[in-house]
Amino acid sequence: MSPKQPLRHEILSWQDVDKIVDVLVPQIRSAGSFDAMILITRGGIVPGGLLAEALEIPEVLTAAVSFLEDPHAQDEMKIWPRFLQFPDNTLLRGRQILTVDDVWGSGRTSTAVRSRAEAAGAIPYTCVFHFNPYRSLFSKAEPDFYGAVTDAYVVYPWETDRGLLGISTFDPSPLGSPESN
Repeated sequence: MSPKQPLRHEILSWQDVDKIVDVLVPQIRSAGSFDAMILITRGGIVPGGLLAEALEIPEVLTAAVSFLEDPHAQDEMKIWPRFLQFPDNTLLRGRQILTVDDVWGSGRTSTAVRSRAEAAGAIPYTCVFHFNPYRSLFSKAEPDFYGAVTDAYVVYPWETDRGLLGISTFDPSPLGSPESN
């Protein structure tokens, strides 16, 4: 069994966030105009608000996703999502939608929201500030737009009041290995 190690983390400033927005805006504009945005709570609220302003997208919707623990699940990473909040299908059908979250870690939240938006008849695109391909559960999927690639735990300037709680250690064993179970 591997010992737990300090988790590498990045603490961002508002200037860093501005640079990420500056990287994302041209990428997103290259896909055309968007009818609305779905901000994934809670991480996507601030990034989505910044992007909505920069891209002049007035219609902003929210989605809340929970991955409740299932005591019978063999693999917690495969637990089906529960939507606590999601826009009505009539707000999405036939519309180009930008879904926004802060980080694509495992990818479960962004892919769940994208799938639900597609099922509602939307044309969804995923956007995150940070993409962590090393933790993604989806080898052939990634966000349509991302500001940076990282392998670190990212602390955004709107989170600094809580310090580094919850990121002191991690298990370096690959997901699914006998050591990580």
